[in-house]
Amino acid sequence: MRFPRALLLLAAPALLLTACANPEADPATSGEGPGATGAVQPPAAAIPAEGEVVGQGMVFQREGEDAIFCVGPILESYPPQCDGPVIVGWEWPDDRMYDTDGLATFGTYAIVGEWDGVEFTPTQPAIPLALYDPIRPEPDPRSDPANAGATAESVLLRIQEELHAWTDVRVLDSVVDNGYVWANVYHDDGTIQAYLDEIYGADVVIVTSAFAPIPTLG
Repeated sequence: MRFPRALLLLAAPALLLTACANPEADPATSGEGPGATGAVQPPAAAIPAEGEVVGQGMVFQREGEDAIFCVGPILESYPPQCDGPVIVGWEWPDDRMYDTDGLATFGTYAIVGEWDGVEFTPTQPAIPLALYDPIRPEPDPRSDPANAGATAESVLLRIQEELHAWTDVRVLDSVVDNGYVWANVYHDDGTIQAYLDEIYGADVVIVTSAFAPIPTLG
């Protein structure tokens, strides 16, 4: 079947400017965050998750290669282009909820599994996103207009651009909304959030995880 183009997510590319949070280390040109000066130590490059997590995104596999789990930006092309960690032991299910062009096979799924910081290992059968009905976690209070952030939008846009230029924090995608920069990473155990809080202050950058704990009722 033809893969629906509406499901291909096109993330806006980060614009690289020269503004920086620390005059001694320009992340837009060096590829490093202000923590590279030694004042604040950056988090580990790979942060594993404890227990099972769930990710939602595109599974993409070129002929003869491992399947990868694209939970970040996806270029709207045919076949789509994306990057992500290897899915260990992936086998395409019999649901036929995916497409192929002869050189690549791809489809969007929700997958429960284990994240070791480098590879994703499924522990349950994948569910096509079209059929996935997740338990919705409580929304972040900072998404409420009544709790809008106090940082000027021009400053937030500069911070957003800096984050995408860093090499010590891998930001998959981000958006400026309600007075904050919402930055999505593979997984954060709290250390990335603490790192960015020290650099920019609390309630400026909000870190979310693409591989997040499975929400539970109650």
